[in-house]
Amino acid sequence: MKIWLLFIFCLFSFPFFGQDFNETLKSIRVAEARSAMKKMLQRVNLNTGGYDIKYHRLEFGLNPSVAFISGDVTTYFEAKTNLNQITFDLANNMTVSQVTQRGSSLSFTQNSDDELVIALPTIQNAGVLDSLTISYSGNPVSSGFGSFEQNQHDGDPIIWTLSEPYGAKGWWPCKQDLNDKADSLDVFITTPQLNPSNEVYVAVSNGLEQSQIINGSNKTTHFKHRYPIPAYLIAIAVTNYEVYSHSVPNNGSPFDIVNYVYPESLSYAQANTPVTVDIMNLFTNLFEEYPFANEKYGHAQFGWGGGMEHTTVSFMGRFDRNLIAHELAHQWFGDKITCGSWKDIWLNEGFATYLSGLTIENLDGNTSFTTWKQERNTSITSETNGAVYLTDADTTNVNRIFNGRLTYNKGAMVLHMLRKKLGDVNFFQGVKNYLNNPNHAYAYAKTPDFISIMEAASGENLAEFFNDWLYNQGHPSYTVKWNQPASNQVSINISQTQSDASVTFFEAPLPLRLIGTLGETLDITLNNTVNNEDFLSSVNFTVASIQFDPESDLISKNNSVSLGFNQIDVQSKFIIYPNPSTNEFYVVKPEKVEVNEVRISNALGQLLYKTNWSPIINVSSFARGMLFVQFQTKEGVINKTVLKN
Repeated sequence: MKIWLLFIFCLFSFPFFGQDFNETLKSIRVAEARSAMKKMLQRVNLNTGGYDIKYHRLEFGLNPSVAFISGDVTTYFEAKTNLNQITFDLANNMTVSQVTQRGSSLSFTQNSDDELVIALPTIQNAGVLDSLTISYSGNPVSSGFGSFEQNQHDGDPIIWTLSEPYGAKGWWPCKQDLNDKADSLDVFITTPQLNPSNEVYVAVSNGLEQSQIINGSNKTTHFKHRYPIPAYLIAIAVTNYEVYSHSVPNNGSPFDIVNYVYPESLSYAQANTPVTVDIMNLFTNLFEEYPFANEKYGHAQFGWGGGMEHTTVSFMGRFDRNLIAHELAHQWFGDKITCGSWKDIWLNEGFATYLSGLTIENLDGNTSFTTWKQERNTSITSETNGAVYLTDADTTNVNRIFNGRLTYNKGAMVLHMLRKKLGDVNFFQGVKNYLNNPNHAYAYAKTPDFISIMEAASGENLAEFFNDWLYNQGHPSYTVKWNQPASNQVSINISQTQSDASVTFFEAPLPLRLIGTLGETLDITLNNTVNNEDFLSSVNFTVASIQFDPESDLISKNNSVSLGFNQIDVQSKFIIYPNPSTNEFYVVKPEKVEVNEVRISNALGQLLYKTNWSPIINVSSFARGMLFVQFQTKEGVINKTVLKN
């Protein structure tokens, strides 16, 4: 859901992902910050720490025309310590009418701290599994994005929820600790069968729909979800949805992408959601099978401009491709594996942002992907400092946690640079290992966990890389000087300055593109590990120029590439006259420069003539046209042109 970025529009952006991509992200920023503020003001309730959630049976009754909910919530829980009472999170405006355990009523109290405190009839010993049922009702007070909203679309009533991460207690009794996922749940939603216009109400929730049972004028829809899930990712919505599906082949084990959309949006949605199959196939091929393939994936339209990655069903304000890709990516990075703390938020948002970029790379091509990376880098380097990984103090600042430049853009580009450093095979295998690690799959992970898994997959020590690019601040600026001392070699010197003092030197693979006098190209990557480093690379053509980081694979700014000073000085002092020339031309050179050989080629690159040094060159026998003259010197190769009349 969290696609909040402070983007600067790139001067060279394609309309689709330049304007639309950035507008998608910018539109979420205000709501993201507002939701995050709610998160910062609310903490995990320490009074709920004595037990582990195992299972929920959620039975809700509601009418989309009325801001009201009633329900019976049955929760199975295992005691972590000996318990004589158990506490649930529930807003104090919600009224609990009864709590039962195996048919017996239990005493309870509700307090102003939004707690439901239930007295157990006997001590429940640590390690013992038990359950109870809470009956309640009320008009939920919405918070955050809109934890429980009753409103309208095109005149039709709708109720939807968005609890991320502490809004669930506003509409059902739960445990809001992000680190305690229920192993499974069943959701039963009872609503009127028809709305006031005699249109069918359709209910949506997590997991796979099991049944729709009509009882008089009401309908009960049952959803079953059999994967670990925290309270904030449980969601419901009810309105007069139109429903249609796309099938994902999934290597012979197909599942459906189920779309729940407003009738007035049906044509628009049907034109835009089919790409979800392509993106699903892409992520599956790059990483692993969709984590909830035994159930479904889906979209449910709701009354907010952004999106929310509820497990198995993302709630969507619209259906543009960038939003579809980002929310789908969160099913792996955020829902299957959740970041273990606010410090590690980049593991959710950096990955979701990068997977949106991978969608562009694979569906639009490398040129579009290069533009996407240019835009990320423009945002990242718009300021000189800031780390991706948060400090303890940072976690008290909502704007810092959800900083688009650092958490989203730099987090994504750090992943891309890691990919370039390790190579595709090691990078994607490492991420697969991360997603399948038994300590983290369907649970939680922190940054050191991710780093150790990537080190194991690649066999490389990545401490320096992550210290430079993730834990510390800023970016490098490069100065590249080059010359061509021989026809088959190019000499390159690389030096670097840093925008922030926290990093003394950024180690990185440095991509360069050598461009020849006849348009030849050669891409090379230099492993730049120290400042003012010299490299000698082989080349089979005369180099006219060098392009720095041609595909924007590196976070950097204010880079320069030039011929070495000595060669520039020497080249300027080589003079050919007359030019144009009919029969012969003369060469003036610096007195101290020794020319070993002179070569003349035509515009097709064909060698016409080769000789030792001579100040007079006869060209009378050559055809008319441009001639390329190359002087081999100890200072490098000097290239000149002369027009033959």
